Amino acid sequence: MDRVTLATIWLGGCSGCHMSFLDLDEWLIDLAERVQVVYSPLADVKTYPEQVDVALVEGAIANEEHLHQIRLIRQRTSTLISFGDCAISGNITALRNVLGKAENVLQKVYASEENLYGQIPMEQDIVPTLLDQVRPVHAIVPVDVYLPGCPPSGPQIRTALEQLLDGGPPHFEGREMLKFG
Repeated sequence: MDRVTLATIWLGGCSGCHMSFLDLDEWLIDLAERVQVVYSPLADVKTYPEQVDVALVEGAIANEEHLHQIRLIRQRTSTLISFGDCAISGNITALRNVLGKAENVLQKVYASEENLYGQIPMEQDIVPTLLDQVRPVHAIVPVDVYLPGCPPSGPQIRTALEQLLDGGPPHFEGREMLKFG
């Protein structure tokens, strides 16, 4: 039996969704028998593969790198899951949107009076090129499954993956499976 290829991606977020994924504990051993992890911040893989069956995408789209990455991931992935509230709504990551354009954010963070150095780092690749507004994943590419929570609970993640691996779309019922936050 061919194993399902699984990717996990960490964009603009805190990695809490990945920590919740790791909280699946012993079930991860069962999962490893059914999937092959082909891309993840938990593995040392530098290039997103050509054909991925399922991708859990954590975090919002906050910079040019995320924008490029999510488009490539969507193009190469059969089932894309918005993994957690940041991916679904922007959540905490999108709080910077109230400051307006990216330049305002950089000024506030790097050049304000509270900062010791008082200047925006200008060397290439020190600060990724920020988008003017943080966006949820579905605002950029189509999403197949939404897995809410900040972070999603282990049972939510397990339910979604088990149902996908069994050939059906995830179906969630009850407050504990559908709640945000």
